[in-house]
Amino acid sequence: MDLPYLRQYPETIQQQVRALVQAGTLGNTLKKRYPDAVHDIQSDARLYEFTMALKQQFMRSSAPISKICFDPKIHIVNNALGLHSQVSRVQGKALKSKNEIRVASLLKTLPMPLLRMIVVHELAHLREKDHNKAFYQLCQHMEPQYHQLELDLRLYLTWQDLAGGAPDATN
Repeated sequence: MDLPYLRQYPETIQQQVRALVQAGTLGNTLKKRYPDAVHDIQSDARLYEFTMALKQQFMRSSAPISKICFDPKIHIVNNALGLHSQVSRVQGKALKSKNEIRVASLLKTLPMPLLRMIVVHELAHLREKDHNKAFYQLCQHMEPQYHQLELDLRLYLTWQDLAGGAPDATN
């Protein structure tokens, strides 16, 4: 069984996930961990408010963000879970740049801790462009459970794929 969201994880973890899938317990495991999957961040405006509150709390001095939105064009496996881009334009003699954060629209249904992890990840890119040690330290500063949440997100997406869509209470 191919596990596209878990390819970078050790084979031992992939084997554990395969065992959960074969036993039919991956969904129940995630439901126990995240019983409240519903949240109110369903619009670009709410995502903007949520992201800016985190930015204000942890990254006040970082570059401003000009756009934060859910993007229906992001394909989760090919283009990651969200995108941070710096758009540069020439205006007269000056080079102007704008930071944008886009989160895949399919992720609106995630439990709140997993959506927060994605926003934290994209905010960290304001300071650290690469996925290096400093980047992950910043992620953990903003979200101490960052690494566990990232794994859980990948498990959740695996579960969604196997269930054929958004998980519900019957899976």
